[in-house]
Amino acid sequence: MHRPLVQTLTDAGKPTCEFLTGDGSELLILPHGGRVLGLFAPGSAENFFWSHPCLEQTSSAAEFYAGSEWHNSGGDRLWLAPEVDFFFPNYPSTDVYFQPRQLDPGQWQLTRETETVSLVNRLTCRLTRSKADVEMELRRVLGAAANPLRHESCFSRLSKVEYAGYRLTSSIDLLSGEQRVGLWNLVQMPHGGDLLVPTYGRSEPKLFFGSPPPGDVETRDGLVLFHMRAQGEFKFAVRAAAATGRVGYRYRTSSGKWALLIRNACIDPSGDYEDVPWTEPDDRGYAIQICNVNSALGSFAEMEYHVPAVGPGTGRNRCADVCQTWAFRGSREEIDEIVSCLLIREQ
Repeated sequence: MHRPLVQTLTDAGKPTCEFLTGDGSELLILPHGGRVLGLFAPGSAENFFWSHPCLEQTSSAAEFYAGSEWHNSGGDRLWLAPEVDFFFPNYPSTDVYFQPRQLDPGQWQLTRETETVSLVNRLTCRLTRSKADVEMELRRVLGAAANPLRHESCFSRLSKVEYAGYRLTSSIDLLSGEQRVGLWNLVQMPHGGDLLVPTYGRSEPKLFFGSPPPGDVETRDGLVLFHMRAQGEFKFAVRAAAATGRVGYRYRTSSGKWALLIRNACIDPSGDYEDVPWTEPDDRGYAIQICNVNSALGSFAEMEYHVPAVGPGTGRNRCADVCQTWAFRGSREEIDEIVSCLLIREQ
């Protein structure tokens, strides 16, 4: 159903892998960058994720990938934390932000099995503050994730809602180097929706950068609501102690329907979450992050979560994290009912 995107990428020299799960969910996997570039419901050509507009034509895609700028193709990707060590080569100055090319796009190798697809990238990075090199192997394993509503009483009423989902296991092996490193999972969706972060109690999010307009962030008991509609860029974070592990993004699609994307992760408040605000490097403990981007980088909302670090003082040099991504498409009323079932009952 989405052959034009597949053909465009192939013609641009970036072949993809189409992975169909048992329930008909289809993933479009792009080894360049280790991405899940597309998530499609059975029989649908409408992507739940944001992908870069230049990928719509072969000429613009080829030019994009031939350029020296970061190849932000879109979709679901894996980065590393702390951000200040991996992405700011002149830290504590934040004048230069640079994505390590050995990480993204990296040299991801794809292996396809009967029920899973694996992506593996072995790399070495120099951390800015310590000036130390860290060698590691990253792995992403993709498999099926059944509709979480299938045993619920509301399922019969929601039988016409489109569903797609997948299970993602991300792992890191520290091969050499004595530094703490954490996995950082990110997914990009079309701009203009609402991002919902359920919390335990009332939790004020931490602004990492940018200046969101008044009213774009609402804090309530049990929920932080972000309206992803601003020009420019801003980013907030929620502490691990307050995060439930589920984050949702609701938006209106180009076809006029409504979509809901949910990421279900395991949060461990006892873990060492190493990512920090750019200007407060001792302020740790943030697990969930959201980013509004409507700039030269593109127009998308980003849903992010971190995994407790491995390395000195953590008692481990390897970890494996498991999350599920669930996506639904239907009427606004149907999507709001799913929000109430899987995230929070909005007031």
